[in-house]
Amino acid sequence: MATDHLERGAMAGVAGGLVYGLFVATVGNAFTAGLEAFEHDHGHGGGPVVSDLTTAAAGVGGGVLWGLLFGVAVFGIAYYFLEPALPGSGATRRFALAAAGFLTVSGAPWLVLPPQPPGVEQSLGTEPRMLWYGGMMVAGATVAVLSGLAHRRTAGRHTAVRAAATLAPLALLAIPAALAPANPVHGHVPAALASAYRWTVVFGQVALWTTIAAVHAWFDDPELAAVDTDYPSTAD
Repeated sequence: MATDHLERGAMAGVAGGLVYGLFVATVGNAFTAGLEAFEHDHGHGGGPVVSDLTTAAAGVGGGVLWGLLFGVAVFGIAYYFLEPALPGSGATRRFALAAAGFLTVSGAPWLVLPPQPPGVEQSLGTEPRMLWYGGMMVAGATVAVLSGLAHRRTAGRHTAVRAAATLAPLALLAIPAALAPANPVHGHVPAALASAYRWTVVFGQVALWTTIAAVHAWFDDPELAAVDTDYPSTAD
């Protein structure tokens, strides 16, 4: 059983990583190249040092590796132990786990340290940034657990009440975000471009987690017709 979970997690991760890698190789790399050209025009940095093909291959390969890591760790190992406790059933469980994974790995840390485009220098040192990133990952995981518990505790309540209770713990992330040290950035990238870059990164990560969850669910139900149908849990 554990081997089956690892295999499904790995295959779903490769599929999600491939989608993410292709997104990075096309949209992401083009955006980054444009920002680097902008910096070059303003007297910072030189021209491209690697070919577009090499950059694209690195983007796809890196995406597959990230997808494989998340697929095995989250949908292979974590799902094996957490399946009975996850809210919903069938595909709903996978998407709930994907949301928790995104919140832990990216969403919560980005509240303090959002992705920065090329050419932007951060005031906060590397070590403090790593400590805060790790701390926000712990905070994100904690909030995800609290949301799951709230969802279970409000079983049988009105849908709106249950949804509000499930989402309420997310507000707790505002506390560490408010306590985080200031991290002014310096660079010539306009605020609008920096914001667009961040949202591009967010979209890529969401696509990665969504694809992994969808493919993982597809392995159990190719037609995804049983979102609300109870699946036998790992404990069974």
